[in-house]
Amino acid sequence: MKLHIDDDELATCVSCGLCLPHCPTFRATGEEALSPRGRIAAMRAVHLDDAPAGEQFVEFMETCVQCRGCEPACPSGVPFGRLMEGTRVTLAEQHRTTPRWQRLAYRVLGHHRLLLAGSSALAVAQRLHLVPRRAGLTRLPLRRGPAIASTGDDVWLFTGCVMDAWLRDTHRSTAAVLTRIGTTYRVPSADGACCGALQVHAGLHDEAAQLARKVMRSMPGDAPIVVDSAGCGAALKDYGHLVGTVEAKAFSGRVLDVHEYVAPHVDRLLPERRLGPIIVQDPCHLRHVQRAHAPVRTVLAAVGEVVELDDDGLCCGAGGAYSALQPELASEIRERKVASIGRAGGGVVASANPGCAMHLAAVGLHVRHPMDLVAEAIGAGSATGIAMSTGGSTER
Repeated sequence: MKLHIDDDELATCVSCGLCLPHCPTFRATGEEALSPRGRIAAMRAVHLDDAPAGEQFVEFMETCVQCRGCEPACPSGVPFGRLMEGTRVTLAEQHRTTPRWQRLAYRVLGHHRLLLAGSSALAVAQRLHLVPRRAGLTRLPLRRGPAIASTGDDVWLFTGCVMDAWLRDTHRSTAAVLTRIGTTYRVPSADGACCGALQVHAGLHDEAAQLARKVMRSMPGDAPIVVDSAGCGAALKDYGHLVGTVEAKAFSGRVLDVHEYVAPHVDRLLPERRLGPIIVQDPCHLRHVQRAHAPVRTVLAAVGEVVELDDDGLCCGAGGAYSALQPELASEIRERKVASIGRAGGGVVASANPGCAMHLAAVGLHVRHPMDLVAEAIGAGSATGIAMSTGGSTER
């Protein structure tokens, strides 16, 4: 069976094994087959040697978090993320992965009003104790407050789907920070709300590309596009590859993580108070894919004391929908991250991705988005309003 992968990219792996310590599933299980090297060997067997793509092959591919922590560690520059995405496209086309219920759930993400209504219904169900704790959801907001309104044309501020439904306060914090540094922003239409990141992870290429085109149409021109969700930012920056047009490549070139945009202007923040220790947890799509984790530290250092983890950016196990689809492995991976956070001492945990924040908050950690912390320090946010913890409320 031929996979949707490039033969030359597949050949770049020399099986050196330097990726192994950076792979969360290998660290959790010790199984070679659940490492990048092992998964590439399986891809070669199926793609080049006509080995059967049986249930075991599907398991090897589905249990990958797609954190891409192996890529910065690889001396040969293996594009493991693209190999994994292409393989999952093949399996999804054959309906070997991504069952119907998952496809229907992802379809909702592209219909923002429906997503908002569904999120409100889920929040009510939580209050009625109809949502089991094992679902791993933090307490969702019953009331989101008003959506942010455009103030000018300096940048576009991408609001996304889940971020706007569950973490709209973070958008308000981001807007406040942009305003403080003298930047006006424009909000795209809801038609371009979903970036398609989860669809890419699931191998739903056509659906992801369709969403990408909507996002591109919703933010025309040449103004920078600022994104405050690490997973969304990584997806938008990859539209050149996903859509494959000159226009898509130009669009991707305009995308900046919010910390990349704010970092050169930290002298304008003028915080009203210092926040104390802030433990930085790097979302994989910010650290390994965008390679934009350094600006987070620059921004947070302006308002508090940055505390580093000792695990060299190892994945937390969230992985988009991974924590819901592979709960046992996700929990094992999270345990290592929680242990590292414990060794870092006290302090709030800063995470710039909603999936990571919710995954960590589900075990009682106090997790906040860096923009919420900065907004609080400059007097534009609340010390408790967006704190994500299963023990506290996010109601407004």
